Amino acid sequence: MLETLTYSPPVKRSVLIAGHPTSISLEPLFWSALEIAARDAAVPVNALVAEIDEARMTVAEPPNLTSAIRQWLFGRALGG
Repeated sequence: MLETLTYSPPVKRSVLIAGHPTSISLEPLFWSALEIAARDAAVPVNALVAEIDEARMTVAEPPNLTSAIRQWLFGRALGG
């Protein structure tokens, strides 16, 4: 069942990547999608963010981490 979309400003949370804390600001909709993706993959959110971070660094011009997370989530939503 689809939830009603609520427009909200980004929420800052701290995550650990390779043992180092970093802050990420995402809208609640993206935090929910990230939590669902992590649950589906049976990994903690921190581990999924670390995977996305590692993957973004393989491109010639890597986006910032927040942008990479949004793009990864959108790609997942599109079935990729």
